[in-house]
Amino acid sequence: MKKIKAVLFDLDGTLSHHSPSGADVFANYVRSLGFKISDEDKIRSEHWTHFYFAHSLEIQKDEKNSVGDERAFWLNFVKRRLVSLGIPSATALQIAPKVAAYMDEIHRADAFVPDDAFLLLDALKTAGYILGIASNRGQPYWDNLKELKLHEYFSFAFAGGEINSFKPDRAFFERMLELAGSAPAETIYIGDNYFGDVVGAQRVGITPVLYDPTSLFQDVDCAVIKSFSEFPSLLK
Repeated sequence: MKKIKAVLFDLDGTLSHHSPSGADVFANYVRSLGFKISDEDKIRSEHWTHFYFAHSLEIQKDEKNSVGDERAFWLNFVKRRLVSLGIPSATALQIAPKVAAYMDEIHRADAFVPDDAFLLLDALKTAGYILGIASNRGQPYWDNLKELKLHEYFSFAFAGGEINSFKPDRAFFERMLELAGSAPAETIYIGDNYFGDVVGAQRVGITPVLYDPTSLFQDVDCAVIKSFSEFPSLLK
């Protein structure tokens, strides 16, 4: 393997977090409605959610069916997410509007970046690595990076919607490499979604690192870190 030249990051769920997490808020609210949701149900649902947002056939179908109606898309997603928790489809369809309204209205803490992420970014920038962010978001998000105090670290921030290609598509990662100016063997990509981040990076020869602080994914075929403080050892 060539010497690493670029260290690139996913944003949501990797550098940017909410407390409590969206998965926790969702599952706890469903429990408050009287449904029994086990820890196994919640893990299964989180796996499904990660798979769904890794440009799955399901999300592609849902986006096509709800063009111009963002509310319809998210309402359908909530219904699917309820089913992934083990709620019968007919019941999920009935309660989805109530759950969607709650998720829209609940006052959650602003997004934050873990302290150890800033420490890692400082060290990587000082060491001269090329740093970039590549996200499955639909629109550019530079203003969001400024709010998170992340903008000063990165030479570029790329949204899949800018080229209509999303992780794990090859074109997404090829564009990321083009922006970084690095070869696949010189590049590491850190992300929290195995299905999007790891699978996509592997398709083009980039070294993936799965950021998985809650051990959501087991027995994966890549390096795994639970905190950003663990990452420097992977560079040695």
